Amino acid sequence: MPIDTRADLHAHLDLAIQVELMTIPPYLYAMYSIEEPTSTPAVLLRSIVVEEMLHAVLAANVLLAVGGRPRFDSIDYLPTYPSLVPHHVPALEVRLEPCSAEVIRDVFARIEQPEAHGAPAEPDEFETLGQFYHALEIGLAELADGDDLFAEPQVECQLADPGFYAPVEADAEDSGGLMAVTDLASARAAIDIIIHQGEGLSDERWADPAHQELTHYYKLRQILDGISPLGPVRPLPTDPRTLDYPAELQPVSHLFNAAYRYMYVLLHQLMQPSGTKSATVNELYLVMTRVMTPLARHLVCQPIGDGLMAAPTFEVVELPETDPRGYLAGQAGAVAVAWPQLSSLANVLA
Repeated sequence: MPIDTRADLHAHLDLAIQVELMTIPPYLYAMYSIEEPTSTPAVLLRSIVVEEMLHAVLAANVLLAVGGRPRFDSIDYLPTYPSLVPHHVPALEVRLEPCSAEVIRDVFARIEQPEAHGAPAEPDEFETLGQFYHALEIGLAELADGDDLFAEPQVECQLADPGFYAPVEADAEDSGGLMAVTDLASARAAIDIIIHQGEGLSDERWADPAHQELTHYYKLRQILDGISPLGPVRPLPTDPRTLDYPAELQPVSHLFNAAYRYMYVLLHQLMQPSGTKSATVNELYLVMTRVMTPLARHLVCQPIGDGLMAAPTFEVVELPETDPRGYLAGQAGAVAVAWPQLSSLANVLA
């Protein structure tokens, strides 16, 4: 079915945000499983994660520009695993699994599969995300032609300051970053960033004009083709659950999940009209780099029996609405009692 009403457009942009967000935990899980965090495969996966976050925000900016509201505070935005990529044909199941050639080939590379030249735009049943995003572009253009679609672009709610986003290793600044969406041209430009960084088009390998950054698909091909060999991988469980871990590890796992949930709280705050976006962006980076990363690195070094190591579970937890950061700080203090090597987390969150 074509995207021919504003409500359809809002629903499909909302879906785009959810699809981008659901890819992040599996990529992170695979990255955490790689024993050498500075290896090229780990760096490549991290670069993809950072851009998937960017893509979710760009899609949210487009949604705001056409009168919608992203719902980062909704539990609907929090993926669970295993899960199917919505509307993907044939069905594509995504799980939390340690990195392997099979996972990269059968799951990640299929998510990032380039759209073939001449492939039809598909808003509801698509083989590639490129087809889905091109359907969005068509819907935007057709609705803008007959309506003042961008009459109230809600720029004050958008996360658009380019200074709030910086490319990491294996990414290039010229491949695209944050931007305000105010009209059809800027909406197309935002979607083009998502397409070119992610899937690219047909045999296009590069995400930037200077050919400094590979598309996500060709970053994954670097590993699959042995150009950047995977190396040792930790034996992590598939789709783990906190309650299945030894009792002493459960508070660590819960704290990671609480921090992960807090990340969504901060994303919701960033999509509100506010003059304090800079402080919230700093808080978001602090939670991701100085709380979630140390917790994940700690978990993957803890044995849980049967030759396996623990790992983040990315389960949905509820946070108190009044003081979620204070809740995290309290949980970090309790974790530090049992795990003194994690005591710095309480200081970070104090």
